Amino acid sequence: MQPLPLQKKVVLGLQHTIAMFGATVLVPLLTGLNPSVALFGAGLATLLFHALTGFGVPIFLGSSFAFIAPIIAVLEAEGPAAAGGGLVAAGAMYVVFSALVKAVGVRRIQQIFPPIVTGPVIIVIGLSLAGVAVNQAQSHWGLALITLLAAILTSVFARGLFKMIPILIAVITGYVAALVLGLVEPAKLAAIRDAAWVGLPPFHAPAFSWSAIFVLAPVAVVTFIEHIGDVIVNGRVVGKNFLERPGLPRTLFADGIANMLSAAIGGPAATTYAENTGVLAVTRVYDPAVLRIAAGFAMLFGLSPKLASVFQSLPAGVLGGVSILLFGMIASVGIRTLSEARIDFAHSRNLIVVSLILVLGLGGAKVPVTLGEVHVELHGMALAALVGILANALLPASLDREELDAHPASDDPAGGR
Repeated sequence: MQPLPLQKKVVLGLQHTIAMFGATVLVPLLTGLNPSVALFGAGLATLLFHALTGFGVPIFLGSSFAFIAPIIAVLEAEGPAAAGGGLVAAGAMYVVFSALVKAVGVRRIQQIFPPIVTGPVIIVIGLSLAGVAVNQAQSHWGLALITLLAAILTSVFARGLFKMIPILIAVITGYVAALVLGLVEPAKLAAIRDAAWVGLPPFHAPAFSWSAIFVLAPVAVVTFIEHIGDVIVNGRVVGKNFLERPGLPRTLFADGIANMLSAAIGGPAATTYAENTGVLAVTRVYDPAVLRIAAGFAMLFGLSPKLASVFQSLPAGVLGGVSILLFGMIASVGIRTLSEARIDFAHSRNLIVVSLILVLGLGGAKVPVTLGEVHVELHGMALAALVGILANALLPASLDREELDAHPASDDPAGGR
């Protein structure tokens, strides 16, 4: 593939920024942190991640949803500085995990995450976000359908640069439709008019409190599992094995340091973003430089109250329209993973592993874990991944007699077990 000219990379980078914007801003809005700081921190964290991983992994780091409840608890009890200190400690946990993975070996990690586990976990990642997309879309289905249709038509029928930016074109189309139909809130339009073009967000330094650390740092156990899943998904979309190169220890280390930097300036924890992996799947442009341009735009929006106000004025229906496509593409990558691994669902063992992951991951199951004063909750993709790993490890690889008779020449492709 020919290298893309800079102007095309800039447009594609803007598209990635739009894809991550809603979720990255939503986390601080829900917790009480500052959205502009979150945007700047996400961009800064992404650039640092790329530098620490050798500039070869097309990943964007945005605000993590896993920390929402603990951040709210710490903010109410001790304030934003203590929350920042706890999030810095959570980032330090990643560095510890990186060392542990390096000691165990990436090969062992790959044995723990064979296609029979990673495929349905990827499906869970995409479909667990389906409710978010539908909730946004149902705020105005007409607007969502206009946006979704624009993305589909552009992706299928457009040529050249336009074919590479279906999400950006869809958002612009949806936003113009919203303006024509009078669906953009007047207060948000007024905020755009009154906002300054340039302004520093309210950065603040962390303060370290053991109580805040004990609340926030253990959540890194959950996001550690999410990190592995997201790196696998990203690699599957791109067609590379990022667990081996640059290596899972390195991506974990980079994610941890990037987390610490974002938290140190007052932002939320940063995590690998499925939204941007969805954009990669749609556009098939995997150049990591495009993600770094997106990081630059995120920092620019964080430094420009007016530009941030424009994006914050996007109606939920527009965001829902593009999210339906993006999240569905992620789930489709999981289906492709199972298909390419030739998982044989005539074997009851494979059916059981996949069934457990899908039902527990999508059904809203929650498992509270208490260790002394530390309380964490496993749910969603993290719980699905853990259950899948255990089921794949514990269920016997031998087939029952009926399955052997029905499939005498079949091999069980479920990770060698």
